[in-house]
Amino acid sequence: MLGDAIGEPGLDCPVYSSAVEALGRACDVFVEYTKPATAKANVLAALDRGAHVVVGTSGLTEQDFDEIDVAARGHRRGVLAVGNFALTVVLLQKFAETAAKLIPQWEIIDYAHDDKPDAPSGTARELAQRLSSVRAPQPTVPIDQTVGERDARGATIAGSQVHSIRLPGFVIGAEVVFGMPDQRLTLRHDAGNSARPYVDGALLAIRKVSTLIGLHRGLDTVLEL
Repeated sequence: MLGDAIGEPGLDCPVYSSAVEALGRACDVFVEYTKPATAKANVLAALDRGAHVVVGTSGLTEQDFDEIDVAARGHRRGVLAVGNFALTVVLLQKFAETAAKLIPQWEIIDYAHDDKPDAPSGTARELAQRLSSVRAPQPTVPIDQTVGERDARGATIAGSQVHSIRLPGFVIGAEVVFGMPDQRLTLRHDAGNSARPYVDGALLAIRKVSTLIGLHRGLDTVLEL
């Protein structure tokens, strides 16, 4: 029990050595917040056992999400994958989608602490995916015609150029820069060190995921925006 581990006898929350072991006990919603290497297997195991799933782990690929969607629909369960639970990120995504309707050129910058191993972050991947549903960016010089080091133009994620910065001093941040002749629009989210920005969004996702079937991306899926 958790209480035994931390010296609080009043806490009777069980502790398990693995997600699979924990899933031996029935649950309505399974929250996946581990590492990219184990996340997909945990999600699929939860679906097999009849649970809805909220995914907060970043680093899953589009192929991973495609497989999860097939499994979720097969089990008639909902999976809500949220790259970032903060409300300011939800607003960044919505504002960026609006801007992309009018501005044909943009690039994404992904900020995180120096020991974050995955790049880009789930937030940046989700943002790129959302923008791709609006339109493909139209760079003046196509990326494959770059003179010099192609990698200097960043990674192409869902059609958008994404640049990942990993340095001490950052926690989690995302920025999208839109450009037009003689004008520029920058939208940016930055998070501090506490968990406070994510709690309300995570609880909302947990309460709402059972209303979904299949994989859905983004917290705004269950918000009225």
